[in-house]
Amino acid sequence: MECRVLSIQSHVVRGYVGNKSATFPLQVLGFEVDSINSVQFSNHTGYAHWKGQVLTAEELNVLYDGIKLNKVNQYDYILTGYSRDTSFLEVVVDIIQELKKANPSLVYVCDPVMGDQGAMYVPENLLPVYKNKVVPLSDILTPNQFEAELLTGRKINTEDEAVQVMDLLHEMGPDTVVLTSTDLPSRQGDQFLVALGSQKIRKPDGTSTNQRICLDIPKVNAVFVGTGDLFAAMLLAWTHHHPNDLKTACEKTVSVMHHVIKRTITYAVETAGPGKKPSPAQLELRMVQSKADIENPAIVVEANVLDKSPDQKQ
Repeated sequence: MECRVLSIQSHVVRGYVGNKSATFPLQVLGFEVDSINSVQFSNHTGYAHWKGQVLTAEELNVLYDGIKLNKVNQYDYILTGYSRDTSFLEVVVDIIQELKKANPSLVYVCDPVMGDQGAMYVPENLLPVYKNKVVPLSDILTPNQFEAELLTGRKINTEDEAVQVMDLLHEMGPDTVVLTSTDLPSRQGDQFLVALGSQKIRKPDGTSTNQRICLDIPKVNAVFVGTGDLFAAMLLAWTHHHPNDLKTACEKTVSVMHHVIKRTITYAVETAGPGKKPSPAQLELRMVQSKADIENPAIVVEANVLDKSPDQKQ
């Protein structure tokens, strides 16, 4: 069965971020990807200079209308990432609602990009749109800790609190929630980052169980751009291949990330030369070079299953 993804994200001419981070890996794993570029920039904004254009809400509508007029607006998945204004996000919501009406089994994968480390880097008026309109439509949600706290109004200081926040997010809409990074201490020491996931598995009798997992991910001492976009795309792919098995899907997703990042840092350090800090250009993800790892990742991070929740009535 052909599987088609509509991905609405940013585009860069040089490098890997947004659609450039998501499209190639999804295609390698057998997905057809239709891309709408929310921005077209020369490169990501971490460089000294960047130029480009931003797609307006009206222009997004025009593009979608073209797809609709040709009656090729049938999708199995929708993937969205960074959005910078409310009018654009509202149109995205309209498109998702229309596509879900046409295909009730469509899966919406949402990375609610709003900020990190206690600071928002999108306008604050995007939060209510995410909270009230976007998250309720989503099936798979990939916030970091800060974004999960913003969406629920709850702070995370312990693993139990993280589980409670994931449960609150389930109540808001998505059956699968992955906290892609947290500030929680890892059992394996300070060289590891903790990610958590929760998947609600619905049974025919109307009850559901949650599979909850925890991953300790090796930290890398560098700043990469486009990794969150790659994570969401890989989670889409591996949950498709392993439905109702969040443990395996997350292990494969995180292992792909590990291989791509390791290859990137090795290349960046070698290219920069001894004692030199790699440039943004040298730290662009080594995506094409990682094709084999994307297709068949050696598992380097194993997920621990947290205590399963009791059956819950719907």
